[in-house]
Amino acid sequence: MIRQKSFESNTSTLYLVPTPIGNLQEMTPRALDILKEVSVIAAEDTRNTKKLLMAYGIDTMLMSHHEHNQQVSIPKIIERLENGEDVAVVSDAGYPLVSDPGQKLVQETISHGFNVVSVSGANAAMNALVASGLSCYHYLFYGFLDNKSSKRKKQLEEIKTIPYTTIFYEAPHRIEDTLQDMLEVLGNRQMCLARELTKVHEEYIRGTIEEVLEVAATCKGEMVIVMDGFKQDEVVFDMYTAITKVDEYIESGMRTKEAIGLVAKEMACKKNELYEAYHK
Repeated sequence: MIRQKSFESNTSTLYLVPTPIGNLQEMTPRALDILKEVSVIAAEDTRNTKKLLMAYGIDTMLMSHHEHNQQVSIPKIIERLENGEDVAVVSDAGYPLVSDPGQKLVQETISHGFNVVSVSGANAAMNALVASGLSCYHYLFYGFLDNKSSKRKKQLEEIKTIPYTTIFYEAPHRIEDTLQDMLEVLGNRQMCLARELTKVHEEYIRGTIEEVLEVAATCKGEMVIVMDGFKQDEVVFDMYTAITKVDEYIESGMRTKEAIGLVAKEMACKKNELYEAYHK
């Protein structure tokens, strides 16, 4: 067991300092004071962090620390802590470690007996959640889903029955494909798409997945998806009912492929699975 009394310890400290997710004024007085007082700031991208420091007149030394150089940067940070120096860690936006590498540094710092202290600040997930209109009592932060649709669907299958509001991060070039996969796996749930948070083009799009899909292609910028959780009274998919509906549409003059596609959309099931079951 390790007990850390952050404000009573004279041990060197690694500070995890959030940076603005859009609006430069999101830096808190405490965060600014820490960035001024530490010996060095370990930054994901020193060029981006330098712009932030210049805006606030801070001239603290910067060092590079990111996923691809941590084998070199972590020992250097530990060495500074061993020399009695305090170090701050920042990412390009928001909290370090949240959908961002850095856990190994924290674990190494703790294992060497130094303090790890987080500082309050901007967080895109929380901004989106509390303004989404969905339940905030219980929620799950998932972060980024896989880039590939097949793996993404598998991940969604694993969490589809979780009753909590779920928060995802997504890039604009994948938003349509991701929402389409969510519609197929989760059904047409209520959601909120928050984009460009705290920036001049900030926007919240609230509605069903189908409704948000209608405008998703026009959306730009960093995105947060806040998705309603599973409801116990949601209709459980029944293949027999689905096949019966396909037959009804075919009898009304619709082509088989078209009927299967329509029923799959209406019942939020996988079109290929319905196709295979229908042709058995």
